[in-house]
Parts: sequence; structure tokens; C-alpha cells
Amino acid sequence: MDLDLRKLRYFVAVAEELHFGRAAERLHIAQPVLSRQIRSLEDDLGVEVFDRDRRGTLLTAAGQQLLEDAVPLLASAQGLLRRVEAAAQGTPTLTVGFMPGITVTAALAAFSAVRPGVNVRLLRTSWDNQVAVLLDGRADIGVVRLPIDQRGLQVRPLFKEPRVVMLPAGHRLAGRASVTVGDLAHEHLLQDPDAVPEWRTVALELRDGRRPDVPVIHQVEEKLELVASGAGICVLPLSTANFYTRPDVIALPVEDIGPTEVALAWVESRRSPLIRDFVEAADRQTPFK
Repeated sequence: MDLDLRKLRYFVAVAEELHFGRAAERLHIAQPVLSRQIRSLEDDLGVEVFDRDRRGTLLTAAGQQLLEDAVPLLASAQGLLRRVEAAAQGTPTLTVGFMPGITVTAALAAFSAVRPGVNVRLLRTSWDNQVAVLLDGRADIGVVRLPIDQRGLQVRPLFKEPRVVMLPAGHRLAGRASVTVGDLAHEHLLQDPDAVPEWRTVALELRDGRRPDVPVIHQVEEKLELVASGAGICVLPLSTANFYTRPDVIALPVEDIGPTEVALAWVESRRSPLIRDFVEAADRQTPFK
């Protein structure tokens, strides 16, 4: 049996929405057409991927497994198409993803010295998409901040750097030279607590069950706007804090918080000599500190 990627895309939409109507709107197709395609996929697989009853639409165990495998498979297929299209242009191209605050200038210069005919492109990434751009082919290699989901990736650590807490200029702790995690126990964190496990162990808003919902924040600038307004605090790598300086927000060292680690990452199955040469060039440089 050959898997139909279109049916897989339809399945992922329903699995993420858990609602056939919303998934159909998202896909811009009629709901009956979507339902038939999902039934056809189930016939192809010989299993049911959704439980459908009066309570709604739920994934079966087989559906859960299919979703786990389908997302990277679809991303890989998209990446294949992008690389084929790029190859047809005639000029070899390497796209490098990088996180805010990280400077890649020296690594790019070292790479260009050994590969002068390659068109090098840069792609700014975020916590939300630094892995996705590798899987779907938007970037060939990424300068990422760990931790990331490393499934299907090759990861080469580069260096570690301290993290700092960002506070509004008028904050009660603003005059301190440094703080501890315990000093931040009363604060509201404007990011996923899993990203700062040291804070999570002492946070009063988690212990008391009073933590408000935190909207998804995609950009550093958004976080700093919220910090400046007094909505909460955030923890950033030192290089990011230094890059995004502003007078109404201050950065303080946190004595007992772990560093962040920067690494190179690329899709494990790729054997591109351009990726290999960029890794070697980056290893010879210290361009990121």
C-alpha cells in the first residue's frame, strides 16, 4: 500500500482540530468530502483512526500513533519539494536558520571562503519553529537553542551561555546586582514553566493554582513589551537580552539558574556536503558569543 499524502494532510487537520467542520474550513473543502477521505484512509490502513460519537471526535490509539508519525513525514515531503525546486535554480543554496541574539557572521564568512559559489540565505527563527523549519525544508541547518525535540535530527553542541531575568525598570528587585530563583517565586512568568524548571519548583502561582493563562508569544519584542508594562517577567539568554536592550526593561543575572546551550541541528538523513562544510566552518569559529 502506498500512503496518500493528501489524505494524511486531511487526517492531521482533523486530528489537530478534533472537529470535522473546523478541519474542513481550514482545508477549504466540504465536510462530506473530508469525511469520505478519512474513511478512505482508514480503509487503506485497515484501522479506525477516530472515535466518532455524540461526545465528539477523538483519536484512537492507532490515530495517536499516526499523528505522531504523519507530522514529520509531511514536513519531510515538503522539504523534499523545496530542495528539488532550489536545485532546479542552478545555483547551490544553503539556508541557515538562527535564533534571536545569535550572531553567525564569522561562521558564514568561514563557510563562504571554502564555498564561494554558494548562495547563503538566513532565516530568523523562534522557539516555536526552530525545528519545524529544518523538517519542512525552509532551512538546511539551524543554529538552535536547546532543549529541542531531537527526533530525526543530528545535533552538534557549540557553547553554553548564562540566562538572565528581564524585569521592568521600576521593579522591587531592579536595584540588585543579581537575584536568586527564590527571589522570583512571587513573580508571574510570561513563558512556558518547562522552559525554566528552576523557577517552576518555587513558583507560588503554580503551587496555589493561581497561574493565569499565558497567550502564545512568538517574538522577543512581544515578551519585552509585556515585561515593561508590568505584566510579568521572562528569562532570556544573555546574548538575546544584550541584543534587545531598552531603557524600561533591565536584565539581572540569576545566580542559581542553569545556562542555555546553543547547537547546530540538521535533518539526520541528509548527506549534503554543504551542510558538512558549514558544520566544519562553525566548529572552527567562535562567532556566536
